[in-house]
Amino acid sequence: MRHRKKSSKLGRSSAHRRTTLASVVCGLILERRIKTTLAKARQARSLAEKMVTVGRKYHAAEDKGAQVAARRRAISVLGRKKAVAILIDEIVPGFEGRNGGYTRIVKVGRRRSDGSEMAILEWVTAAPAENKKKKKKKKSDSDKAAA
Repeated sequence: MRHRKKSSKLGRSSAHRRTTLASVVCGLILERRIKTTLAKARQARSLAEKMVTVGRKYHAAEDKGAQVAARRRAISVLGRKKAVAILIDEIVPGFEGRNGGYTRIVKVGRRRSDGSEMAILEWVTAAPAENKKKKKKKKSDSDKAAA
């Protein structure tokens, strides 16, 4: 029986599940919004909010030792120093004065290939990261007339 079990197994071993969720959260940190299955989004939301809490402890710490401990805690869970640095320096300051509820899950329908329920996981207050690809500018009427 699964009484009071908080998370599902996602069809993976415990180590694979831990690294998968860390990868999803790192993607969320770097891209500010990701599209994934609903089951992964629900579990990644829990981990992401815990990482924001660790980041808030970093900012609230008075002594350098507590800051180092909080940063090392986040690195041990996520495994990427760059993602932890972005989390602590850019994302966490946007959540000052907010007690939980840092992420949002938006359902977007089913995947065509296997019918899995898909969702978008994003930060509540953080703006999306700039796209690396440049968007093409549409020609206006004056540009068409000049050509």
